[in-house]
Amino acid sequence: MEGTLQRPKHTAELLQDILERAKALPEQGKVADYIPALAEVNPDYTGIAVAELDGNVHIAGDAQIPFSIQSISKIFGLTLAMERMGDALWQRVRMEPSGQAFNSIMQLEWEQGIPRNPFINAGAIVVADTLVSHYSASRTALIQFVRSLANNPLIHADETVWQSEREHGSRNAALAYLMKSFNNIEADVETVLDHYFYQCSLNMSCVDVARSLAFLANRGLQPSSREIICDPRSTHRINAMLSTSGMYDQSGEFAFSVGLPAKSGVGGGLVAVVPDYGVICAWSPKLNRFGNSCRGMYMVTQLAEELGLSVYS
Repeated sequence: MEGTLQRPKHTAELLQDILERAKALPEQGKVADYIPALAEVNPDYTGIAVAELDGNVHIAGDAQIPFSIQSISKIFGLTLAMERMGDALWQRVRMEPSGQAFNSIMQLEWEQGIPRNPFINAGAIVVADTLVSHYSASRTALIQFVRSLANNPLIHADETVWQSEREHGSRNAALAYLMKSFNNIEADVETVLDHYFYQCSLNMSCVDVARSLAFLANRGLQPSSREIICDPRSTHRINAMLSTSGMYDQSGEFAFSVGLPAKSGVGGGLVAVVPDYGVICAWSPKLNRFGNSCRGMYMVTQLAEELGLSVYS
């Protein structure tokens, strides 16, 4: 793919142009409100960052303002769990698209407590369980991992969002207790949920997210530190699952129209991996009916089209 990229001379100018076009779109979507703390975010925030493997970072708009990364955090948890558990992890969570809502209880009941993939809520809760079971201080291990990847020691969990998640997490608790009944949760359920809500409450900017996930564009090697985060086989697997399951029920459409491994979060963030090039992260809080950022989808789609970034080209 390396020889097919069509890079413009001025990436920053291109990002600014795309951002301005996104902000000029007709108003659409709404900010997530089922977690009250997220409903308080300024809906007009819009930012985008591109972190290239050579270390260059290009930004436009609000790309350096931290936001609640929510489900994007599932990538970090999964990476840690895969390194700790190896292939044993796939006995407890599958790698198939769900075809159901990301928090479906019915599907989990039908499939006897084995989640379809690690990017739906039930799958991420199983991953959280493995981290709680394999680390004496799982939250500390996670935040240190993320800070190291992003090279930013100031990354933290937003206490207000974390508390809001706890107070409005009944459905996630239902998923966890149902899996516990099928013996697919090993640790104390409340401890597992506390870890899960904590990771969803991490605050990171577009620049932080793009930099932190550069290893997925570089066969598992973090370019800034030259540290091997995971082997190429694991990198392939994570990217494959991002392609099929990372964008909720819009994953197929995103793969069809954009053609990049990607993950979104209800905080309005959207990250897309471009192998051998870098990582794109866009953020704008208003979501479409699938739970994906309206402006974020537009910006990443436009950038991928104009630079010819699809992995399927």
